[in-house]
Amino acid sequence: MNRLRAYTTAVSLAAAALVLSSCENMSERQKGTAVGAGVGAAAGAAVGSATGGKAGTGAVIGGVLGAVAGNLWSKRQEDRRVAMEQATQGTGVAVTRTADNQLKVNIPSDVSFDTGSATIKPQMRTVLDPFASSLTNDPKAQLTIIGHTDSTGSPAVNDPLSVQRAQSVRDYLAAHGVTSTRIQIDGRGEREPVADNTTESGRAKNRRVEILLREPAA
Repeated sequence: MNRLRAYTTAVSLAAAALVLSSCENMSERQKGTAVGAGVGAAAGAAVGSATGGKAGTGAVIGGVLGAVAGNLWSKRQEDRRVAMEQATQGTGVAVTRTADNQLKVNIPSDVSFDTGSATIKPQMRTVLDPFASSLTNDPKAQLTIIGHTDSTGSPAVNDPLSVQRAQSVRDYLAAHGVTSTRIQIDGRGEREPVADNTTESGRAKNRRVEILLREPAA
């Protein structure tokens, strides 16, 4: 067991050094999260190998439990991701885990908003309702809602419209039990397209709302 502890410590320190060397352009929170996850993954891999298990499995366990200095990817976060993924299957909504351990829900216009509108479509309620319910017993979770538009119209129209879309989602969640003080909003107008604005299908993808949920590690 002493050999295992020494081996785990050595691998973890090496991982921390490696992660730090790649953190030059990260924020302090991102650095902390990356180091924590890297060290945790390395320790998990070491434990898996030293105990005869699969190193990959150990690394996954370590990574999930090791992000202690930024945003925590907890079992609750993973359970929420799986539940949201199942609830939105076939809708075009994308549910992912970001590099800095946030749960990201990307809701395109087919589900969210019509062109030039900040009124939530009925289809969007089927996404937001279970999301709000998942936050009932999670007082530490923090939300950021970002509205986006397509390139139709001018920035003078699109910039405030993107904010209004984020506000609509915030107000809906607040009306369904999510404390509004836990929610930050932002609008990016047409500045961050994810598809080609010269096609209708591309514009539909760009006309979207992104919800980011994080659990601070401290």
